[in-house]
Amino acid sequence: MHKITIAVDGYSSTGKSTVAKQLADWLEYVYVDTGAMYRAVTLFAMRNDMIAEATVNTAKLIAALPSIQLEFKKNGSGKAEIHLNGENVEKDIRHLDVSEYVSPVATISEVRRKLVEQQQKMGEGKGVVMDGRDIGTVVFPNAELKIFMTASAQQRAQRRYKELLERGDTVSYQDVLDNVQERDHIDTTRKDSPLRKANDAIEIDNSEMNLEDQFHTILQLAKDRIAGRV
Repeated sequence: MHKITIAVDGYSSTGKSTVAKQLADWLEYVYVDTGAMYRAVTLFAMRNDMIAEATVNTAKLIAALPSIQLEFKKNGSGKAEIHLNGENVEKDIRHLDVSEYVSPVATISEVRRKLVEQQQKMGEGKGVVMDGRDIGTVVFPNAELKIFMTASAQQRAQRRYKELLERGDTVSYQDVLDNVQERDHIDTTRKDSPLRKANDAIEIDNSEMNLEDQFHTILQLAKDRIAGRV
């Protein structure tokens, strides 16, 4: 079967990873969570005293980039989880403190260049679903299908808040909302590869959509592109 590249971009907490994983599983494609890669770099910086008083020591982090090795490995259930220098950090990168610093880390051009290069290598053979902030505009500008996901900040914060509570984290809804809005501002205003909708991307506002409807809507788009109907 003809394989394509699917780029899923959008704002934080819009469910990009969820639908991208579903698509990859259904199509038997490779799934790459680029957000996890930036989170892993952020976790590395936090663990190595490169972030203090809400400020990233950019020079120190850039110097350490060659020592950061990222790899996705499947766990026992077949889910791809990210490993940082050989350690499974899938759970550690999901904490709110990592979320607070991932956008500033992602603005560093040297970090973006390192990760974009890795992401492009992962997608060389097509048959890949990749989600992030700049997949359709920078990583795979020629992707056959580009999706741009959005939802209100309040709706996204509520989803994220519920997710964190279910995981056992102690957080307030206001803190989560503030984090979502701050990440939106940083992601859309950074100089290097700001978050924006590609001209040929299809926008999906899932504020009022359930996961099943969202999946089937995007799956049909993928089927059409694979069949060459669009």
